Amino acid sequence: MKLLNIEPETIDNILNDLLKRSPNHYGEYEGAVAEILSEIRQKGDEALFAYTKKFDQADICAENVEVTQEEIEEAYENVSQELLSVIRTSMENIRTYHEKQKQYSWFDTTEEGTMLGQKVTALGSVGVYVPGGKAAYPSSVLMNIIPAKVAGVKNICMVTPPGKDGKVTSTTLVAAKEAGADHIYKVGGAQAIGALAYGTKSIPKVDKIVGPGNIYVALAKKAVYGHVSIDSIAGPSEVLVLADETSNPRYVAADLLSQAEHDEMASAILVTTSMELAKAVEKEIDGFLQVLSRKEIIQKSLDNFGYLLVAQSMEDAISVTNAIASEHLEIVTKNPFEVMMKIENAGAIFLGEYSSEPLGDYFAGPNHVLPTNGTAKFFSPLSVDDFIKKSSIIYYSKEALTKAHESVEKFATAEHLTAHANSIAVRFEK
Repeated sequence: MKLLNIEPETIDNILNDLLKRSPNHYGEYEGAVAEILSEIRQKGDEALFAYTKKFDQADICAENVEVTQEEIEEAYENVSQELLSVIRTSMENIRTYHEKQKQYSWFDTTEEGTMLGQKVTALGSVGVYVPGGKAAYPSSVLMNIIPAKVAGVKNICMVTPPGKDGKVTSTTLVAAKEAGADHIYKVGGAQAIGALAYGTKSIPKVDKIVGPGNIYVALAKKAVYGHVSIDSIAGPSEVLVLADETSNPRYVAADLLSQAEHDEMASAILVTTSMELAKAVEKEIDGFLQVLSRKEIIQKSLDNFGYLLVAQSMEDAISVTNAIASEHLEIVTKNPFEVMMKIENAGAIFLGEYSSEPLGDYFAGPNHVLPTNGTAKFFSPLSVDDFIKKSSIIYYSKEALTKAHESVEKFATAEHLTAHANSIAVRFEK
């Protein structure tokens, strides 16, 4: 990790460095993704199954592309009751949190004879992408499906890459069944995104696609935006720990490494007012690296995108934290609640030394699908809002329009839109 004193030039260089991790900088992959999407759009299932054979070495066809009830039952046999209990508890926490986000239609009336309002409607169908193959991400399943269920989405289609044997990881299947997926398809990569966006004979077109994936998945979601809606273009994971001299360096080091192990592009940053703490954290990291299983990945992540930044004051530290706008922010200071009130940009904020970031990944309830690469300055975590749409409601009685028509006609005339003005005026012809 790079140990640096905070200077204006330092922060500019770090921000530029971090932005190199954005999918927007991976133009060399766009051609391959565009070709896959074009094939899916033109050839449908034929291309979908051919790409699945090419990339996943799995023999998938129309007869076996959808996971069967028998496969789900087999998955339950392979998952321990202990893990199933954990999944269900986590699910309840996630559901309880997201139910507080629900929005409802509303209508306001006036004595003048008008009614204005907003009609809230759930999306009709949603596609959820879940990474697969050798990996298993049941937490991602829960975080993407449960808000959609809470919102009232009627049809949730999950896609995930199969193993070479044509099967989906048992924990992924169990989590999907528990969360309420309506259909589960054994396809992945950019080809799965294309199938959800355009529709094939086996997989129906959806209204929105959510869920994380590799660079091909991210660029495919970007390319199909407009044909369907998407949640966001996710970048590599990141954590920023904002700490002072009261922080436990061993806890801080462990939390930084919990994100660095995701992949070589992940970012782990400490911002602190204490040089002594920074050096102690560095020492603890060296110790952890001797025993952690993914130390090669962690080391590359720390070498490329790991920083120990020392500020002269807490005000400077907060300013840097807001500038970086991290996906995950841990505040481990003497008074984390006071500091939190000054934070403007962060995906998820964890307060105090016992609110470690993995709580948010798996269990606490708030969504772990978060804005990355500085987009927390203008994006929010995945929520129930992502699975609804709103329609404006307008009603005017004849009496109400009588009072307003001249104003509307004047406004339309000022914009030289005479047909607009006429649409109102015709109702008051003598």
